[in-house]
Amino acid sequence: MLEIVGYVSSLFIGVSLGLIGGGGSILTVPVLVYLFGVDPVTATSYSLFIVGTTSLIGAIPKYRNGLIQLKTAIVFGIPSILSVYLTRRFLLPSIPQHIVSLGNFELTKPVMLMLLFSVLMVFASYSMIRGNGKEEQIISDQEFNYPMITLEGFVVGVLTGLVGAGGGFLIIPALVLLSKLDMKRAIGTSLLIIAAKSLIGFLGDLPHLQIHWALLLDVTALAVIGILLGSWWSKKIDARILKKIFGWFVLVLGIYIIIKELFLK
Repeated sequence: MLEIVGYVSSLFIGVSLGLIGGGGSILTVPVLVYLFGVDPVTATSYSLFIVGTTSLIGAIPKYRNGLIQLKTAIVFGIPSILSVYLTRRFLLPSIPQHIVSLGNFELTKPVMLMLLFSVLMVFASYSMIRGNGKEEQIISDQEFNYPMITLEGFVVGVLTGLVGAGGGFLIIPALVLLSKLDMKRAIGTSLLIIAAKSLIGFLGDLPHLQIHWALLLDVTALAVIGILLGSWWSKKIDARILKKIFGWFVLVLGIYIIIKELFLK
């Protein structure tokens, strides 16, 4: 029964990415861990492949429609790709399996990753629920705040490397505010950045990863179908309303994971 829910949720991962340009990847690790029983550390690796492949396919029609700024993707993507690869290749494997014990509570590497992920979900939900009053604003003269874009790209890459989320909820506001992109181009450019850094991060895992390819490809295929459906629905549905609803869902799920990892073990 849980696997059926997992496959349906896999479709929803892609739908969310197609509709609002982010958010779906924040569901990937919880779906893999709680519905398919994948180890949290392995789930972050699988998430990079699923999110990267889905975003890449979703970026293709965006590029054809002129909704991707390649210069912006390169400026933001280079530090992000570098940091996510280094995080997956060196930082994550160096974290000990058992970190600290506090009374009856033991903070292990999987628990730490799930807690970090849940905190990220709470922040992501706030960004989705609050929205952005300037989302529909189109700025014709693009500008670059290179130091801030580089810093943001590096930080997003580290977070992606640790928890396996694409980070669209961080990338899109950064592209709007720091490189002066309109919302539609920010979403398209974000998908390309997410695809590049996620897939390269996954390559950093290959030397020490045993892959259940059947599960990974099944979930990825459903997410790809979802992003194609989401991209089509985005022309018919008010994405701002959906984004707020999805934000509340992510908030509840994030709080649930915190409670489960801290108190229900």
